[in-house]
Amino acid sequence: MAEHTPRSLIVTLYGAYGRTPDDAPLAVAELIRLLGALGVDAPSVRSSVSRLKRRGLLVPGRTAQGAAGYALSGEARELLDDGDRRIYLRPAPTLGDGWILAVFSVPEAERNKRHLLRSRLGGLGFGTAAPGVWIAPGRFYEETRHTLRRLGLDPYVDLFTGSHRGFAPTAEAVTRWWDLPAVAGQHEEFLARHEPVLRAWEKRDSVPPEDAYRDYLRALDSWRHLPYTDPGLPAELLPDDWPGARSADVFFALHGRLRDAGLAFVQPKDGLSEG
Repeated sequence: MAEHTPRSLIVTLYGAYGRTPDDAPLAVAELIRLLGALGVDAPSVRSSVSRLKRRGLLVPGRTAQGAAGYALSGEARELLDDGDRRIYLRPAPTLGDGWILAVFSVPEAERNKRHLLRSRLGGLGFGTAAPGVWIAPGRFYEETRHTLRRLGLDPYVDLFTGSHRGFAPTAEAVTRWWDLPAVAGQHEEFLARHEPVLRAWEKRDSVPPEDAYRDYLRALDSWRHLPYTDPGLPAELLPDDWPGARSADVFFALHGRLRDAGLAFVQPKDGLSEG
């Protein structure tokens, strides 16, 4: 699990607190204040904002007070809205969910799209069943269709849903489709960072807004990648000591305790609220 980078923290900040009904920009001075609370200096904030602008995720604008700022682009807002369904919803997977297969074929002249397809399917939590055949739990079907269409990759992919009827037990097959030890390692790393934070908060009587904001943003910045790395397999297909449920317990406990309190550190200055 990578360290918190300024660019990642800015995306996490907009995702947690920066979606307003009128898409109002967040003043640069406020970005510097809010990232400063996380130990990011002003030059790093400005440099990261510039990179996100070049990627088309942030667009310049003026706040109601006339200050220079940045708002989410339409594409960025759609990405964050899509991400909410993974990050903040805790599924209860069962064997009855079935599977989705993505089979793709890309002409050699467009091999750059082959790499993009592999990257996007992997980013959606798909594992590799065979060369050119990717697999994920069936509940990812609608999200996969939506994502591939949004990226213009749907002409290259066929999607199938069904059951696993192979010769090896499904619990054995999933160990070939995904690198489960690597996924478990990311959960353990999340727990090592953030479980002590939760335990410390459980001993506190008050929830100071700046402290809540700081610990929540860091936890969310670590967590938001995990629901895409971990396909969320049913417990019957996972090792007995699987750490995923425990890391989810820690994140959702921090979310419930700190998110709204952290908003009090953000909101008085800029009036932001989650979309």
